[in-house]
Amino acid sequence: MKAAVLHGKEQIVVEEVAPASLKTGEARVAIEAALTCGTDLKVYKRGYHARMIAPPAVFGHELSGTISELGSDVAGWNCGDRVVVANSAPCGECFYCRNQNENLCDDLLFLNGAYAESIVIPAWLVQKNMLRLRPETSFVDAALTEPLACVVQGLNDCDPKPGQYALVIGSGPIGLMFTRLLKHAGCRVTVAGRGQPRLKAARRLGADEVVEVRDTGSMIEHLKGTRFDLVVEAVGKPETWEAAVQLVRKGGLVNFFGGCPSGTSVQFDADRLHYSNITLLASFHHTPRTIRGALELIESGIIRAADFVDGECPLTKLPELFRSMAAGNRAVKTLVRIHE
Repeated sequence: MKAAVLHGKEQIVVEEVAPASLKTGEARVAIEAALTCGTDLKVYKRGYHARMIAPPAVFGHELSGTISELGSDVAGWNCGDRVVVANSAPCGECFYCRNQNENLCDDLLFLNGAYAESIVIPAWLVQKNMLRLRPETSFVDAALTEPLACVVQGLNDCDPKPGQYALVIGSGPIGLMFTRLLKHAGCRVTVAGRGQPRLKAARRLGADEVVEVRDTGSMIEHLKGTRFDLVVEAVGKPETWEAAVQLVRKGGLVNFFGGCPSGTSVQFDADRLHYSNITLLASFHHTPRTIRGALELIESGIIRAADFVDGECPLTKLPELFRSMAAGNRAVKTLVRIHE
Protein backbone atom coordinates (compact mmCIF):
# COMPACT_ATOMS: atom_id res chain seq x y z
CA MET A 1 0.00 0.00 0.00
CA LYS A 2 1.05 3.62 -0.47
CA ALA A 3 1.98 5.44 2.74
CA ALA A 4 3.87 8.51 3.96
CA VAL A 5 6.75 7.36 6.16
CA LEU A 6 8.58 9.63 8.59
CA HIS A 7 12.29 8.73 8.45
CA GLY A 8 13.60 11.47 10.77
CA LYS A 9 13.77 15.21 11.20
CA GLU A 10 11.91 16.84 8.27
CA GLN A 11 12.17 13.64 6.25
CA ILE A 12 8.96 12.24 4.78
CA VAL A 13 8.94 9.73 1.92
CA VAL A 14 5.79 8.47 0.22
CA GLU A 15 6.53 4.82 -0.51
CA GLU A 16 5.07 1.35 -0.88
CA VAL A 17 4.64 -0.39 2.47
CA ALA A 18 3.57 -3.99 2.98
CA PRO A 19 0.26 -4.12 4.88
CA ALA A 20 0.61 -5.81 8.26
CA SER A 21 -1.27 -9.05 8.93
CA LEU A 22 -4.14 -8.83 11.40
CA LYS A 23 -3.83 -10.25 14.90
CA THR A 24 -6.68 -11.41 17.11
CA GLY A 25 -9.14 -8.60 17.82
CA GLU A 26 -7.70 -6.19 15.27
CA ALA A 27 -9.38 -4.42 12.35
CA ARG A 28 -8.08 -2.95 9.13
CA VAL A 29 -9.59 0.38 8.10
CA ALA A 30 -9.39 1.74 4.56
CA ILE A 31 -8.74 5.44 5.13
CA GLU A 32 -11.19 7.81 3.48
CA ALA A 33 -10.13 11.08 5.15
CA ALA A 34 -6.95 12.17 6.93
CA LEU A 35 -6.28 15.67 8.26
CA THR A 36 -3.09 17.53 9.09
CA CYS A 37 -2.45 18.53 12.68
CA GLY A 38 -0.13 20.82 14.63
CA THR A 39 1.16 17.82 16.59
CA ASP A 40 2.16 16.13 13.33
CA LEU A 41 4.02 19.29 12.35
CA LYS A 42 5.92 19.22 15.68
CA VAL A 43 6.75 15.54 15.07
CA TYR A 44 7.95 16.40 11.55
CA LYS A 45 10.20 19.21 12.78
CA ARG A 46 11.60 17.13 15.65
CA GLY A 47 11.77 13.83 13.78
CA TYR A 48 10.09 11.80 16.51
CA HIS A 49 7.74 11.95 19.50
CA ALA A 50 8.94 10.38 22.74
CA ARG A 51 5.55 8.85 23.54
CA MET A 52 3.82 8.54 20.18
CA ILE A 53 6.15 7.61 17.33
CA ALA A 54 9.71 6.51 16.56
CA PRO A 55 10.93 6.60 12.94
CA PRO A 56 10.85 5.06 10.49
CA ALA A 57 7.06 4.90 10.78
CA VAL A 58 3.89 5.84 8.96
CA PHE A 59 2.50 8.88 10.72
CA GLY A 60 -0.61 11.05 10.97
CA HIS A 61 -3.40 10.44 13.46
CA GLU A 62 -6.65 12.20 12.45
CA LEU A 63 -8.60 9.76 10.31
CA SER A 64 -11.86 8.12 9.38
CA GLY A 65 -12.68 5.34 6.98
CA THR A 66 -14.31 1.99 6.29
CA ILE A 67 -13.55 -1.38 7.85
CA SER A 68 -12.00 -3.53 5.12
CA GLU A 69 -10.89 -6.59 7.13
CA LEU A 70 -11.50 -8.04 10.57
CA GLY A 71 -9.27 -10.27 12.66
CA SER A 72 -10.59 -13.22 14.62
CA ASP A 73 -12.70 -12.61 17.75
CA VAL A 74 -13.94 -9.15 16.71
CA ALA A 75 -17.59 -8.87 17.72
CA GLY A 76 -20.12 -6.22 16.75
CA TRP A 77 -18.39 -5.02 13.59
CA ASN A 78 -18.64 -5.88 9.90
CA CYS A 79 -16.59 -5.13 6.83
CA GLY A 80 -18.02 -2.01 5.23
CA ASP A 81 -18.85 -0.31 8.53
CA ARG A 82 -18.00 3.42 8.46
CA VAL A 83 -15.88 4.41 11.46
CA VAL A 84 -13.77 7.06 13.12
CA VAL A 85 -10.82 5.95 15.24
CA ALA A 86 -9.11 7.91 18.01
CA ASN A 87 -5.32 8.08 18.17
CA SER A 88 -5.08 6.38 21.56
CA ALA A 89 -6.82 4.15 24.07
CA PRO A 90 -6.29 3.98 27.86
CA CYS A 91 -5.41 0.77 29.68
CA GLY A 92 -8.48 0.91 31.95
CA GLU A 93 -6.57 -0.54 34.90
CA CYS A 94 -4.05 2.00 36.24
CA PHE A 95 -4.68 4.50 39.05
CA TYR A 96 -5.67 7.27 36.62
CA CYS A 97 -8.07 5.12 34.61
CA ARG A 98 -9.73 3.90 37.81
CA ASN A 99 -10.20 7.55 38.85
CA GLN A 100 -11.76 8.73 35.58
CA ASN A 101 -8.56 10.43 34.35
CA GLU A 102 -7.97 8.16 31.36
CA ASN A 103 -6.18 11.02 29.54
CA LEU A 104 -3.38 10.59 32.10
CA CYS A 105 -3.22 6.80 31.74
CA ASP A 106 0.18 5.33 32.61
CA ASP A 107 0.02 3.04 29.58
CA LEU A 108 -1.77 4.96 26.82
CA LEU A 109 -1.70 2.98 23.58
CA PHE A 110 -1.04 5.43 20.73
CA LEU A 111 -1.94 4.98 17.07
CA ASN A 112 -0.23 6.55 14.06
CA GLY A 113 -0.55 5.87 10.37
CA ALA A 114 -3.32 8.09 8.99
CA TYR A 115 -1.31 9.17 5.94
CA ALA A 116 -1.73 5.85 4.18
CA GLU A 117 -4.21 3.81 2.18
CA SER A 118 -5.13 1.71 5.21
CA ILE A 119 -4.31 1.28 8.88
CA VAL A 120 -4.43 -1.61 11.35
CA ILE A 121 -6.39 -0.78 14.50
CA PRO A 122 -5.06 -2.61 17.60
CA ALA A 123 -7.54 -4.72 19.52
CA TRP A 124 -7.64 -2.40 22.53
CA LEU A 125 -8.47 0.56 20.31
CA VAL A 126 -11.14 -1.44 18.51
CA GLN A 127 -12.76 -2.06 21.88
CA LYS A 128 -12.28 1.39 23.40
CA ASN A 129 -12.15 4.11 20.77
CA MET A 130 -13.41 2.97 17.37
CA LEU A 131 -16.84 4.52 16.81
CA ARG A 132 -19.53 3.86 14.24
CA LEU A 133 -20.60 6.76 12.02
CA ARG A 134 -24.11 7.61 11.00
CA PRO A 135 -24.76 7.00 7.28
CA GLU A 136 -25.06 10.75 6.65
CA THR A 137 -21.87 11.74 8.47
CA SER A 138 -19.11 12.72 6.05
CA PHE A 139 -15.67 11.19 6.50
CA VAL A 140 -14.06 14.64 6.51
CA ASP A 141 -16.31 15.85 9.33
CA ALA A 142 -15.65 12.67 11.29
CA ALA A 143 -11.87 13.05 10.98
CA LEU A 144 -12.13 16.11 13.26
CA THR A 145 -13.18 13.90 16.18
CA GLU A 146 -9.76 13.46 17.82
CA PRO A 147 -8.66 17.12 18.01
CA LEU A 148 -12.17 18.16 18.95
CA ALA A 149 -12.17 15.62 21.79
CA CYS A 150 -9.09 17.32 23.24
CA VAL A 151 -10.95 20.65 23.12
CA VAL A 152 -14.02 19.08 24.74
CA GLN A 153 -11.70 17.85 27.51
CA GLY A 154 -10.41 21.41 27.94
CA LEU A 155 -13.90 22.88 27.88
CA ASN A 156 -15.10 20.45 30.53
CA ASP A 157 -12.13 21.41 32.71
CA CYS A 158 -12.98 25.12 32.31
CA ASP A 159 -16.72 24.66 32.99
CA PRO A 160 -17.74 27.91 31.23
CA LYS A 161 -20.97 29.69 32.17
CA PRO A 162 -23.35 31.66 29.91
CA GLY A 163 -22.50 35.35 29.92
CA GLN A 164 -18.85 34.92 30.88
CA TYR A 165 -16.16 36.85 29.02
CA ALA A 166 -13.72 34.39 27.47
CA LEU A 167 -10.40 35.09 25.76
CA VAL A 168 -8.82 32.56 23.40
CA ILE A 169 -5.13 33.23 22.69
CA GLY A 170 -4.32 31.52 19.41
CA SER A 171 -6.23 31.26 16.14
CA GLY A 172 -5.07 27.85 14.95
CA PRO A 173 -7.41 24.85 14.68
CA ILE A 174 -7.56 24.35 18.47
CA GLY A 175 -8.18 28.02 19.19
CA LEU A 176 -10.94 28.09 16.58
CA MET A 177 -12.58 24.98 18.03
CA PHE A 178 -12.51 26.59 21.48
CA THR A 179 -14.08 29.69 19.94
CA ARG A 180 -17.00 27.70 18.54
CA LEU A 181 -17.64 25.71 21.70
CA LEU A 182 -17.27 28.67 24.09
CA LYS A 183 -19.75 30.62 21.96
CA HIS A 184 -22.06 27.59 21.94
CA ALA A 185 -21.79 27.61 25.77
CA GLY A 186 -23.10 31.19 25.82
CA CYS A 187 -19.85 33.07 26.43
CA ARG A 188 -18.79 36.37 24.92
CA VAL A 189 -15.61 35.38 23.08
CA THR A 190 -12.53 37.38 22.12
CA VAL A 191 -9.87 35.75 19.94
CA ALA A 192 -6.30 37.02 19.80
CA GLY A 193 -4.25 35.50 16.99
CA ARG A 194 -2.34 35.94 13.78
CA GLY A 195 -3.38 35.82 10.15
CA GLN A 196 -6.44 37.50 8.68
CA PRO A 197 -7.88 34.28 7.17
CA ARG A 198 -7.81 32.62 10.60
CA LEU A 199 -9.28 35.67 12.32
CA LYS A 200 -12.05 35.80 9.71
CA ALA A 201 -12.72 32.14 10.48
CA ALA A 202 -12.95 33.06 14.17
CA ARG A 203 -15.58 35.66 13.30
CA ARG A 204 -17.57 33.08 11.32
CA LEU A 205 -17.40 30.72 14.31
CA GLY A 206 -18.93 33.31 16.63
CA ALA A 207 -16.09 35.45 18.01
CA ASP A 208 -17.46 38.76 19.25
CA GLU A 209 -14.06 40.44 18.92
CA VAL A 210 -10.85 39.51 17.15
CA VAL A 211 -7.43 41.02 17.77
CA GLU A 212 -4.53 40.58 15.39
CA VAL A 213 -1.42 39.97 17.47
CA ARG A 214 1.80 41.68 16.40
CA ASP A 215 3.58 40.93 19.68
CA THR A 216 2.62 39.86 23.18
CA GLY A 217 3.15 43.29 24.72
CA SER A 218 0.77 45.06 22.34
CA MET A 219 -1.81 42.30 22.84
CA ILE A 220 -1.75 42.81 26.61
CA GLU A 221 -2.00 46.58 26.19
CA HIS A 222 -4.98 46.23 23.86
CA LEU A 223 -6.89 43.74 26.02
CA LYS A 224 -6.02 44.66 29.60
CA GLY A 225 -9.14 46.79 30.00
CA THR A 226 -11.44 43.76 29.64
CA ARG A 227 -12.13 41.59 32.68
CA PHE A 228 -11.89 38.11 31.25
CA ASP A 229 -13.50 35.42 33.40
CA LEU A 230 -11.72 32.70 31.44
CA VAL A 231 -8.57 32.68 29.33
CA VAL A 232 -7.58 29.73 27.13
CA GLU A 233 -3.95 29.72 25.98
CA ALA A 234 -3.84 27.73 22.72
CA VAL A 235 -0.37 28.66 21.45
CA GLY A 236 2.15 26.89 23.67
CA LYS A 237 4.74 29.62 24.22
CA PRO A 238 6.01 30.90 27.60
CA GLU A 239 5.24 34.53 26.75
CA THR A 240 1.59 33.73 25.99
CA TRP A 241 1.29 31.61 29.16
CA GLU A 242 2.48 34.63 31.12
CA ALA A 243 0.17 36.97 29.19
CA ALA A 244 -2.82 34.77 29.97
CA VAL A 245 -2.26 35.24 33.70
CA GLN A 246 -1.99 39.00 33.25
CA LEU A 247 -5.25 39.19 31.31
CA VAL A 248 -7.57 37.09 33.51
CA ARG A 249 -9.70 38.92 36.09
CA LYS A 250 -9.49 38.45 39.83
CA GLY A 251 -11.13 35.15 40.66
CA GLY A 252 -10.85 34.02 37.04
CA LEU A 253 -9.50 30.86 35.44
CA VAL A 254 -6.64 30.22 33.00
CA ASN A 255 -6.35 27.02 30.98
CA PHE A 256 -2.82 26.43 29.66
CA PHE A 257 -4.01 24.23 26.81
CA GLY A 258 -1.05 24.86 24.51
CA GLY A 259 1.87 22.68 25.58
CA CYS A 260 5.32 24.29 25.77
CA PRO A 261 8.45 22.26 24.91
CA SER A 262 9.93 20.10 27.66
CA GLY A 263 12.19 22.12 29.96
CA THR A 264 10.42 25.44 29.34
CA SER A 265 10.23 27.82 32.30
CA VAL A 266 7.65 30.55 32.87
CA GLN A 267 7.42 33.36 35.43
CA PHE A 268 4.29 34.53 37.23
CA ASP A 269 3.73 37.23 39.81
CA ALA A 270 3.02 35.23 42.99
CA ASP A 271 1.29 38.23 44.55
CA ARG A 272 -1.19 38.42 41.66
CA LEU A 273 -1.87 34.68 41.70
CA HIS A 274 -2.49 34.55 45.44
CA TYR A 275 -4.30 37.80 46.18
CA SER A 276 -6.36 37.69 42.98
CA ASN A 277 -7.43 34.10 43.70
CA ILE A 278 -6.63 32.97 40.15
CA THR A 279 -7.21 29.35 39.16
CA LEU A 280 -4.58 27.82 36.87
CA LEU A 281 -5.09 24.50 35.12
CA ALA A 282 -3.82 22.61 32.11
CA SER A 283 -5.79 20.23 29.91
CA PHE A 284 -4.17 17.31 28.11
CA HIS A 285 -5.39 14.84 25.50
CA HIS A 286 -8.81 13.18 25.66
CA THR A 287 -10.80 10.31 27.18
CA PRO A 288 -13.27 7.81 25.73
CA ARG A 289 -16.03 10.09 27.07
CA THR A 290 -14.76 13.17 25.28
CA ILE A 291 -14.16 11.20 22.06
CA ARG A 292 -17.84 10.29 22.09
CA GLY A 293 -18.83 13.83 23.06
CA ALA A 294 -16.84 15.21 20.15
CA LEU A 295 -18.46 12.90 17.63
CA GLU A 296 -21.87 13.91 18.98
CA LEU A 297 -21.02 17.59 18.40
CA ILE A 298 -19.97 16.77 14.84
CA GLU A 299 -23.00 14.64 14.04
CA SER A 300 -25.33 17.29 15.47
CA GLY A 301 -23.79 19.88 13.11
CA ILE A 302 -22.27 22.13 15.79
CA ILE A 303 -18.76 21.44 14.43
CA ARG A 304 -18.29 21.10 10.67
CA ALA A 305 -15.19 20.43 8.61
CA ALA A 306 -16.14 23.28 6.28
CA ASP A 307 -15.26 25.71 9.07
CA PHE A 308 -11.78 24.28 9.67
CA VAL A 309 -10.52 22.48 6.56
CA ASP A 310 -9.31 25.11 4.12
CA GLY A 311 -7.08 23.12 1.79
CA GLU A 312 -6.55 19.76 0.08
CA CYS A 313 -3.44 17.84 -0.85
CA PRO A 314 -2.87 14.44 -2.51
CA LEU A 315 -0.95 11.90 -0.44
CA THR A 316 1.87 11.96 -3.01
CA LYS A 317 2.47 15.66 -2.27
CA LEU A 318 2.59 15.31 1.52
CA PRO A 319 6.36 15.99 1.78
CA GLU A 320 5.90 19.32 -0.02
CA LEU A 321 2.90 20.16 2.17
CA PHE A 322 4.85 19.66 5.40
CA ARG A 323 7.74 21.72 4.09
CA SER A 324 5.22 24.48 3.42
CA MET A 325 3.71 24.10 6.90
CA ALA A 326 7.16 24.26 8.51
CA ALA A 327 7.89 27.44 6.56
CA GLY A 328 4.83 29.15 8.01
CA ASN A 329 1.88 28.08 5.87
CA ARG A 330 -1.14 29.49 7.73
CA ALA A 331 -3.70 26.95 6.54
CA VAL A 332 -6.00 25.87 9.35
CA LYS A 333 -6.29 22.20 8.37
CA THR A 334 -5.58 20.37 5.14
CA LEU A 335 -7.44 17.31 3.88
CA VAL A 336 -4.98 14.71 2.63
CA ARG A 337 -6.55 12.94 -0.34
CA ILE A 338 -5.59 9.27 -0.03
CA HIS A 339 -7.28 8.25 -3.27
CA GLU A 340 -6.36 10.59 -6.12
